[in-house]
Amino acid sequence: MEKRYQVFVSSTFADLKEERRRVIQTLMEMDCIPAGMELFPAADEEQWAFIRRVIDDCDYYLLIIGGRYGSITPDGVSYTEKEYDYAVEKGMKVLALLHDKPEDIPAGKSELDPTLRARLNAFREKASTGRLVRFWNRAEDLPGLVALSLSKTIKTYPAIGWVRANSVSNEELLTQLNQLRQDNESLREAATKIVSEPVVRVEGLAGLDETFVVHGHSSSQHGRRDWSSTVSWREIFAYISPYLVKHPHDSTVKDELTSSLAQRERRDGYAHRIEDQEFQTIGLQLKALGLVKQQYLRATDGKMYLFWSLSAEGERLMMQLRTIPAKK
Repeated sequence: MEKRYQVFVSSTFADLKEERRRVIQTLMEMDCIPAGMELFPAADEEQWAFIRRVIDDCDYYLLIIGGRYGSITPDGVSYTEKEYDYAVEKGMKVLALLHDKPEDIPAGKSELDPTLRARLNAFREKASTGRLVRFWNRAEDLPGLVALSLSKTIKTYPAIGWVRANSVSNEELLTQLNQLRQDNESLREAATKIVSEPVVRVEGLAGLDETFVVHGHSSSQHGRRDWSSTVSWREIFAYISPYLVKHPHDSTVKDELTSSLAQRERRDGYAHRIEDQEFQTIGLQLKALGLVKQQYLRATDGKMYLFWSLSAEGERLMMQLRTIPAKK
């Protein structure tokens, strides 16, 4: 069966028309299905609901950032950033293409308002954190970057994709749909049911207020820089615990912790990484402390992943650490 993958192209519009045209043309030449704001209705009250439905149907998310922050939603963020946040929340694979020298972009295509420029810079930093990004200077650079990045992503992280109805027999299609239904039911059951598991007791275990040194590195245009963060187990748990409510898999937990530690150490750049062996130790330590649960489950793509969740004790501690007490 020949699959075609649907790719959501997210960017500001007026300043990046030529860039979008080249990217969409490249996607079509790769036999992909491009989707983006060209499809959206004009009415603001309908727009976000429609955007979500389109993103839900896509396999990959491609972000292009130039010199503008974009139109602001009622939530106070741009539609482009809101689309990005939604795609990340869904766990979609994100390809980020950032202008290499935003200060050289002509004034007519740049944010002149200091507030919007600050928001754009913050968005660039967020989109660069925890993932490999590619940089461009001219619209002509984008087709090659898109073809290279997307081909590698499809090969490494194959998605569901689309096939023509006459390419799959009815019996095979029903079998696949039934298997997906069973997988979804299994995941839903595992995500909503609290499983009572005995806590593995370890003698002399480090307490929550003892510290652990996490080593990492960050990449930028100037190369790689190593760093370390001395952090208590209580702080580590405070950083990741709110994300565990959604039962994320191992790589998502690692990305969120890496991002938090890089910000804690005020590390600039992109593609932040922490040592994997130290991350494995963190997982085991929090499990031994009775705060988290880890379980291998089959996802809808047929692969097995290690999913994290909070124990009852972990949820209690999270509420204690991350809620705001009343002022006396």
